[in-house]
Amino acid sequence: MLFNKIAIIGVGLIGGSLARALKAKDQCNIISGFGRNQDNLQKAVDLGVIDDYSDDINTVVQDAEVIVFATPLFTFRPLLELLLPCINDDVIITDAGSEKGSVVKAAREVLGKNITNFIPGHPIAGTEKSGVEASFKELYQDHLVILTPLPENSDQNISIITQMWETCGANVVNLEVDYHDKVLAATSHLPHVLAYALIDCLANMEEQGDVFKFSAGGFRDFTRIAASNSEMWADICLSNKTNLLELLNLYTNHLTKIKKLIDSDERAELIELFSRVKTTREKLNYN
Repeated sequence: MLFNKIAIIGVGLIGGSLARALKAKDQCNIISGFGRNQDNLQKAVDLGVIDDYSDDINTVVQDAEVIVFATPLFTFRPLLELLLPCINDDVIITDAGSEKGSVVKAAREVLGKNITNFIPGHPIAGTEKSGVEASFKELYQDHLVILTPLPENSDQNISIITQMWETCGANVVNLEVDYHDKVLAATSHLPHVLAYALIDCLANMEEQGDVFKFSAGGFRDFTRIAASNSEMWADICLSNKTNLLELLNLYTNHLTKIKKLIDSDERAELIELFSRVKTTREKLNYN
């Protein structure tokens, strides 16, 4: 067994799925939860996702070997400050945030010398659903989890967090903090913004009823992620603002070029572009 006790701060889709996976593999005796919504936490206990919870964060993390933050990015710093008095030299802290720069900055400023025990992480898994009811033990199976270890981290602590995620079926890789944020801005943050923008654009059209009425599989697939948690994604966009704005400008320029091809009836150029993109997409080998 890996752990006697883990504390999960934020028992929703991400934190709840981690708890379910560890319980399914019998790798943790006690999982305690903390969050803003007491009804959600009680539901997590009723569903067997966690063993107990408290509205006192210090009680939740007491005797925990690992503390996992799975809350919106802008809550990380105030919550970390809240539990600072009870952090000892042995507890390992990790997170599941989609952006790492602001998280690492906050951790350095709040934890001081205890930054050695903070292992930043990001599971590349999720759905558009939220809440503990949406969690399931297979969420991380065959998905990537990115760790962005800091120079101060010990190999032992990195290994422990790596084992935790591998127990859930994940494939763990390590990246530099800045590189992580640049890559995720392109592969995750930009697509979410585009999906939100498309739905908002169409919702403001007078004939929106007919637009959505006649939407099919392609529309549903492209816009599925626009049903994701709005608070979480607002935090992500603002936290990774520099990288995201750079990509939005790049995308806008590219979209303008396509618009000009359509406006000029450049059929051959459109076919060449679409064919090139089709080939690129097919090489990705997504299921």
